[in-house]
Amino acid sequence: MYKRRYGILETKSPLHVGASAGEETGNLNLIFRDQFTQTGIVPGSSIRGRFRADIRRQDRALESEWFGQAVTPDSSDTTEAKVKFEYASLVWLPVFCPGQPIVWVTCPWLLRRYQQIKLDLKDEEIPAPYTASSGLVDKGISTDKKVLFFNLGFLEIETETDLDAWVPDGTCPQESQNKNRLVVVDNNDMGMIHDMALYRQSRVKLADDEKKVDGGAFFNVEALPEASVLVFPIALRESGWKPFGDDSTAELYFGGLESIGFGRCQVSLSEEQA
Repeated sequence: MYKRRYGILETKSPLHVGASAGEETGNLNLIFRDQFTQTGIVPGSSIRGRFRADIRRQDRALESEWFGQAVTPDSSDTTEAKVKFEYASLVWLPVFCPGQPIVWVTCPWLLRRYQQIKLDLKDEEIPAPYTASSGLVDKGISTDKKVLFFNLGFLEIETETDLDAWVPDGTCPQESQNKNRLVVVDNNDMGMIHDMALYRQSRVKLADDEKKVDGGAFFNVEALPEASVLVFPIALRESGWKPFGDDSTAELYFGGLESIGFGRCQVSLSEEQA
């Protein structure tokens, strides 16, 4: 029987986990996406690799104990890992919204996964689409309902309620000035809003000896924006896994492009769940 924990990942800089930089002209380095909502994810292999690399630098014996014995030139015997990771999915995504200037958006499908991972939410009713946190400020359009304006059009709010239970502790959406900027949209709308919210950067490769583009090499990179909040499940065969020592929170880098400031995240690990 596995013991259950989970991790909350909040991006402190744009996060790119996906296609690596190539040499093709016009290459678009896409992030990995969930197949249903088309929203960004961090694969479990990327999370495992980050934790394993960090523990390897501290103690190779602990690496083998928790992550399994790998094949070596001297031995082909392998062992099963004691800690297992699933992919990280979005819980809240920051989106530019004139007049706010930011709202955090999610959808019932993403909240349902969060509910399945965080067991003390099992009795909470998942908010319906077009629900906003109480006190949301809109554009002041003269209608019976509050209206938000995104780059792709207007969004009418059907219901207002307290959404605090759905915001992980210690994350940016939970701060007092942000609690009234939470919006739940329809599953069908989430992918389009997500693509509107992504951080994008164009890059070129310069010649070694002068400031000009080398051979026309041009790259487009997309990434989850700063202040995105994701959740990932952890399964343990034994108690006692403490990757951060006595702390439950640490800053880690995930994905690629770390050398130009991508991938810095705050990771918080829960206690074991009953």
